[in-house]
Amino acid sequence: LVDRMTTSAYAPQAAPDFAGAVAPRPMPICGSGRRINCVVDGDTVWLDGEKIRLVNIDAPEVKARCNAERQRANAATRELAALLHSQPIRVHRRGEDRYGRTLADLATPAGDVGDILVRRDLAVTWRGRREPVETWCGA
Repeated sequence: LVDRMTTSAYAPQAAPDFAGAVAPRPMPICGSGRRINCVVDGDTVWLDGEKIRLVNIDAPEVKARCNAERQRANAATRELAALLHSQPIRVHRRGEDRYGRTLADLATPAGDVGDILVRRDLAVTWRGRREPVETWCGA
């Protein structure tokens, strides 16, 4: 068989439902400077100057209660940054939390980033409260 596809067919393309998505951009882990487009931790990002909390997951805290939680939090933060980096991002806003952060689902062509973090055991599905210490630090 002759492959009739051109090399341009292999170029990454956003799925049609990403037509209104935020354009791809670098998404580094936030530093101490001004936060515009960066990842705070495994469930919080800044996107175009808007602080967004992923509504569907709870990730371990960077200011951890034990070493295991700290390690998992760092891994979740790095993974979220990698999932969002240079990808179109679809934002489905669902209101605000008590801290004024936008609550939203975020998705890239790879899928819902919260669901991906849960499948990779770097977060848990949000159950309406912060997870108890045992979730991340063991019994």
